Amino acid sequence: MRNVFTICGKEVRAYFTSPIAYLLMGLFGLITGFMFYSATVYFVNAGTQQQMTGQNSPMDIGQYVIAPLLGNAGVIGLFLVPLISMRLFAEEKRSGTIELLLTSPLNDWEIILGKWMGAMVMYLAIISMTAINIGLLFAWSTPDWRPIVTGYLGLILQGATVLAIGTFISTTTSNQIIAGGSTFAICLLLWVLSWVSNYADSALGKAVAYCSILVHFEPFSKGIVDSKDVIFYVSAIFLGLFLTARSLESLRWRA
Repeated sequence: MRNVFTICGKEVRAYFTSPIAYLLMGLFGLITGFMFYSATVYFVNAGTQQQMTGQNSPMDIGQYVIAPLLGNAGVIGLFLVPLISMRLFAEEKRSGTIELLLTSPLNDWEIILGKWMGAMVMYLAIISMTAINIGLLFAWSTPDWRPIVTGYLGLILQGATVLAIGTFISTTTSNQIIAGGSTFAICLLLWVLSWVSNYADSALGKAVAYCSILVHFEPFSKGIVDSKDVIFYVSAIFLGLFLTARSLESLRWRA
């Protein structure tokens, strides 16, 4: 694990010594901040309207603010992940350092896990921007912390899945733009697959919709942890990293 953490540290330093880390964190924070503000204003106005009309049914801040915030953060994260993963191996191939990496006394899994974990640290830094909004909720109210923890678990699993796929795609090209564009296309596909369930009730339609990672994130955003969703994400992560290992192995043979 020592070599894995060394590579991970190298990747993290590469992110934070360039503007990309701060740009992504700023954009994510700005977008989710606006969504949090909109959801909070709607929640306050709806509560005020209820009081004026004499309705006493309590409104759940988790349902009206936290769940939409984390759900939207999951969607936005899908489209930022390609900018994180595109450079992992494509930059090594472009600069010619991939040969040095593959001939170093490191096995393929140490290299893959180190780079993937470095990308995960960058992803965690991005989604941590939503903690500012959650902190404001705790400063002015007393929301239930359990759905929040569950929602962040879903964000982490979803991000880890897409980063594993992006890591594999990054090994197939030396062009970061192609790697990022291809990963973006996969992310978009994994998003729209959930639409199939709206017009196809057949077994095939349900199977296609099941492959959408957003379908498996929705229970997490509502504070529900289902074993089938966890198994789906873990299996997808393993598949993405396994394909990356096979791709690196083919690079060794071609070299």
